[in-house]
Amino acid sequence: MADMEVVDRVKSWLSWSWTWYLWALWLFLVVLLIYLLRTPLRVYENMNIVAMFLNTLTPKFYVALTGTSSLISGLILIFEWWYFRKYGTSFIEQVSLNHLGPWLGGVENNNNGNNNTNNSQNNNQQSVPECKVWRNPLNLLRGAEYNRYTWVTGKEPLTYYDMNLSAQDHQTFFTCDTDHSRPSDELASVPSAVMQRAWRERNPQARIKAAHEALEKDSECATAYILLAEEEATTILETERLFKQALKVGEANYKKSQSTQHLGAHYEAIHRRDTNVCVYVRRRLAMCARKLGRVKEAVKMMRDLMKEFPMMSVLNIHENLIEALLELQAYADVQAVLAKYDDISLPKSATICYTAALLKARAVADKSFPFASCRFSPEIASKRGLSTAEMNAVEAIHRAVEFNPHVPKYLLETKSLILPPEHLLKRGDSEAIAYAFFHLPHWKRVDGALNLLHCTWEGSPYGESAVGDAPCHAFRMIPYPLEKGHLFYPYPSCTESADRELLPAFHEVSVYPKKELPFFILFTAGLCSVTALLALLTHQFPEPMGLVAKTFLNTITSPFNFLVEKLEGVLPSNLWHQLTRL
Repeated sequence: MADMEVVDRVKSWLSWSWTWYLWALWLFLVVLLIYLLRTPLRVYENMNIVAMFLNTLTPKFYVALTGTSSLISGLILIFEWWYFRKYGTSFIEQVSLNHLGPWLGGVENNNNGNNNTNNSQNNNQQSVPECKVWRNPLNLLRGAEYNRYTWVTGKEPLTYYDMNLSAQDHQTFFTCDTDHSRPSDELASVPSAVMQRAWRERNPQARIKAAHEALEKDSECATAYILLAEEEATTILETERLFKQALKVGEANYKKSQSTQHLGAHYEAIHRRDTNVCVYVRRRLAMCARKLGRVKEAVKMMRDLMKEFPMMSVLNIHENLIEALLELQAYADVQAVLAKYDDISLPKSATICYTAALLKARAVADKSFPFASCRFSPEIASKRGLSTAEMNAVEAIHRAVEFNPHVPKYLLETKSLILPPEHLLKRGDSEAIAYAFFHLPHWKRVDGALNLLHCTWEGSPYGESAVGDAPCHAFRMIPYPLEKGHLFYPYPSCTESADRELLPAFHEVSVYPKKELPFFILFTAGLCSVTALLALLTHQFPEPMGLVAKTFLNTITSPFNFLVEKLEGVLPSNLWHQLTRL
């Protein structure tokens, strides 16, 4: 493998050196031809005329020249900046690649036109949402997982904002409006009201104490068991035991309220709460089984839950199912789940997009394509071209990266992972952490998947090591800028501020990746500044600046004059006449 890399590098170096050798040879022949034709072309006379003309120029000419140059470069800078803000690329760079690239042997095609066409089509299909915070479908247990991290490291993995959102979720799921309609003295003795106070407590010990108080009032309080399982239990086994107690009580309450839900709004609210309790507990039990290694049991529990409560799809239980099926390496079942939930009318997530990309990468790896080894690179792909399967895999990764550009940093382990928060922001850093925390082993299990992701990410405009000059246009299909949208709605601008509230302070939030300014914009800005400064100096000090300009021109032409004198001394004076006689 190393020998092949050395051979490829030697070949590329020879190709590069031979190209420059041909250019140098061509330049030498041009200079030699001009020298030989200096008499018929009257080079000396023309140079004398130019020198005489420059000597007769007044300082006003230099003022006008530098001022005009400054104005033109400023107009070019304004146009370049406007074009960059609208289309995400430099106009001069685009024209160079499209028109000069084929002349210079380039093979890269610019596909901004296609991006803009897809833009208009997809913008009609999806609308721009707000930065909505979602419950993390794979959130960890506070007592058995988050607290253990705090005991070991002394760091708090959850922010107050995140825990406050969880408290609001628990009040919504596990309480109903009937608790507020009772008198205050009666309300104080109702376990559900005690639990409602417990969910609002900021101190964990106060919440646990309130849960025990509710169980003392009523040993059949399912939500009290839920709180104790979430926060007091220190092991997964203990958590599972408490959740089973909660499920036993919750199912009894669910069956009781199911028969009375049609009697009025009061009973309907109670039934809705009991339904939420059953769904929550059964899901948590499935997650406990997954954590304890009983993956097949967890898959069955999740399938039964989704089949029995199809209207609870808003809880994204299918993401738990996808992760468990990937652990079983049941890729056909994963594809079946994606076929149902990866629909254009349904909201997307990093789990949906990146799992689809993983399956496409696996399909290529199974056929033993070259990218399955470390030899795959954009350079090799540009030489031999991409097959249909490889192109589908690359496009799937582009789609996933466009949805959430933060995930590759964690999958490629260029950025450290932390414990995922209890809530996440879709397309944000919090979602990227939550996805990579659970799915990184699945990517490592598929040979070549991370390598393809690395090559595609590196060749994209957002790769950390990319400089925008990837040789294969297939690796530059990720649109820029993402805030204009392509396959999805425009990238939200509020993700960074929301992620900073969801993620702990010791974590460096991954911000929206932005492409650096093109070289031609920076060059034009520098040219405009320099010419404007020269115009100002020439206007204030015309005669010294004119002298400086003449000195500069003489300095530039002195090497050429020196070369001409040396050539005249070496070559015979009648060489031209001898060549004409041949």
